[in-house]
Amino acid sequence: MRNTSRPLSLALPLTSFGNVLMFLFSVFLAATIIFLNVSVFLSILLNTALRSENRFMYMLSTCLSDICTGVSYYYVGVFDVRDVYDSPTRTFYIAPTFLGLSFMAILAAQADRYHAILSPFKYSQRMTRNRTVMVIVAYWAYAFLIVAVQNLVTVGVAKQVTSFGTFVANIFLVIIMIVLNIRLFIIARFQLEREQPSEERDSKRSSVYLILVVVVFFLGTWLPIFCHIIICNFIGTTCYTFKNEGTDPIRILPRVNAALTPILYIRGCSALRATLLAKAWRPCRGKR
Repeated sequence: MRNTSRPLSLALPLTSFGNVLMFLFSVFLAATIIFLNVSVFLSILLNTALRSENRFMYMLSTCLSDICTGVSYYYVGVFDVRDVYDSPTRTFYIAPTFLGLSFMAILAAQADRYHAILSPFKYSQRMTRNRTVMVIVAYWAYAFLIVAVQNLVTVGVAKQVTSFGTFVANIFLVIIMIVLNIRLFIIARFQLEREQPSEERDSKRSSVYLILVVVVFFLGTWLPIFCHIIICNFIGTTCYTFKNEGTDPIRILPRVNAALTPILYIRGCSALRATLLAKAWRPCRGKR
């Protein structure tokens, strides 16, 4: 039988300076993820003009999943947690699902920008805000449906389903993301440059460049774990080389991306930045 009564302990015992630094890094990373994503989330909610654009709805989705990632990292990153099938300290696949939702949101946002730039007239007819919200709700519902199924079946079946599904999805989605990234770059580089200068063209170009930068950073932090999963599936082993989530660099990197993404949103969108400074962070700034 599994030992379900193992006491919960820190990811690393605080017996050396290096371990203390790792502990502080994990706490700081979790706090940073939550603070930055809550800031962007509130900024979008407080600005009606931003909420009227579909791309900001995907930003809301990304921020919400990353907030949950930051909260869950206080558990999986700070404590000795193995978030795998038969671990007594697992989160029942919920914590990694929030990371997956961030992945799905960024992919959906990239496809949305591709559609908007390539077929602007059809896009405005097809992708109303309500339909965009339906897309977001659909992939959130799908993600947690998979979580429910994985927790209802036996461990052996869950391993098989997750192993095959993750392997196929990673290859398929990374290829799509890279191809869309290249196509968006070509559109931004050539097609938009040929249009007459206008506020609409500048908005299109800004939104394309922003999602391109977000996706590049996303791939840079996620490709190591994607490659790790693909290699492990090929050689038929789980390949766990680190004690837990808080000491595994390829599982820390996606959490770093959860802190980088809102920074990129703030840096790349002047309207969002202005709302952030004027409303979301105003109580922190005090009166002049």
